[in-house]
Amino acid sequence: MRTLNFDNRFYRELPGDAITDNYTRQVKDALWSSVMPTPVKAPSLMAYSSDVAEMLGLSDADMHDPDMVNALGGNQLLPGMQPYATCYGGHQFGNWAGQLGDGRAIYLGELVHNNQRFELQLKGAGETPYSRRADGRAVLRSSLREFLCSEAMYYLGVPTTRALSLVCTGDQVVRDMFYDGNPQMEQGAIVCRVAPSFTRFGHFELLASRGNLALLKQMIGFTIDRDFSDWLQQQNHTLSKDEPSTALIEAWFTEICERTARMIAHWMRVGFVHGVMNTDNMSIIGLTIDYGPYGWVDNFDPGWTPNTTDAQGRRYCFGRQHDIGRWNLERLADALSTILPDAVGLNHALDQYETVYTQSLIDALVGKFGLDTWQDDDGELINRCFELMTRAEVDMTLFFTHLSHINLASPNIADLKIAFYTEQGYTNFESDFNAWLAQYAKRILQSTESIAARQARMASHNPRYVLRNYLAQEAIDLAEQGDSSMIETLLKLLKNPYTQQAGMEKFEDKRPDWARHKAGCSMLSCSS
Repeated sequence: MRTLNFDNRFYRELPGDAITDNYTRQVKDALWSSVMPTPVKAPSLMAYSSDVAEMLGLSDADMHDPDMVNALGGNQLLPGMQPYATCYGGHQFGNWAGQLGDGRAIYLGELVHNNQRFELQLKGAGETPYSRRADGRAVLRSSLREFLCSEAMYYLGVPTTRALSLVCTGDQVVRDMFYDGNPQMEQGAIVCRVAPSFTRFGHFELLASRGNLALLKQMIGFTIDRDFSDWLQQQNHTLSKDEPSTALIEAWFTEICERTARMIAHWMRVGFVHGVMNTDNMSIIGLTIDYGPYGWVDNFDPGWTPNTTDAQGRRYCFGRQHDIGRWNLERLADALSTILPDAVGLNHALDQYETVYTQSLIDALVGKFGLDTWQDDDGELINRCFELMTRAEVDMTLFFTHLSHINLASPNIADLKIAFYTEQGYTNFESDFNAWLAQYAKRILQSTESIAARQARMASHNPRYVLRNYLAQEAIDLAEQGDSSMIETLLKLLKNPYTQQAGMEKFEDKRPDWARHKAGCSMLSCSS
């Protein structure tokens, strides 16, 4: 096992919890607590991402080394690792929840390789001072979903955290999957998550809510210096770590708004729904973070949410993600305003969020629909399409995969019938879609762009393969029997989501009828 270079700046440079005993408590005047992962019965490596391993300087042999497997299962530390959990708060479903923190995520430290910094974090590695009433563990089904989704999103081109490994623990975990009073024993697992930073909006919110303004300034200065160093070099501001200037904080918040806007526009482009956009699940560096009850839109529906907890209010449904992104940024602005003379600069940053999101979404739609440029009346054309797709129950991924191949001289919805979920939907809206296709074809034919160029651009914006919930559930069902073959197949498939792959035709299929209401295939709970 080769020697790895751990730096651990968060642990070294920011104040930690003076109490070292591991019990649930309110942690004051500190940003982290020392905590060791709780050993498991029999850690075994079920799957790993060879690309992430290579990114970290790890070989295939390293990943199978018993010391590495034990470290990824929480049973030992490698030289240089420094385990801790961080302290943060957050708004959950619109309500301030106070202190939350890493209740089952334990950092192994910050690994530095090829001048890049990566935080390694074990999710499901045991209790921490922030576990509240939970056991700090995670089950195989949720860990597998996070492992696969992290990598799937990366190859879709969506800003995201990554996943190194999926380790089965050999332990059983009790979970009430549907919160209906019927808990079951499930297999335990741990996923190793990787990102330049796992810092969340909630880290800053909690400090502001407690009036700990000196520590808030210190946390801002540290974050800019460590996590925004490339951005900082391009600014006309100097950084005082303990007293960052108003102008720098405003510019930094603007950058956060812009990154968040671009991330959510990507979600909308590929049909991804996060499912639980609480402020403690929002990355300060603009990555998709915390894959819980996520899902991809099957039949296009702006009101769809994958989260059973959100089934009534639909706060975090597909069509509201932009609005919730803004709301969450406003809560971060509230925290930052506690150390600023006024909110003028923060409000300008929020305006920039809208500007960047709008332009990013337009760019995505131009690519998805194969338009040459954006014209004023394109919005009406596109909204009509989405309206028909919603009413007729049309699969989002399949529709756009096949839209690029219609006969523009004689467009007919029959060429897109594969995307309809019901015969009734196709029959009832056949004439409406044909009228739309005629208008669409006329718009496309205004361009001098070649058919091949348009199709190539559409193919680069519209994935053929996404991690549909039913596919993830099939992988889970096999994995629970000790069979990781579906995980490996999906990892290989989703590394090239925009390219048609021979022998993989079944993975292009729309959601089967049996999965429409099946647990894990339509909606999911936060239970993991």
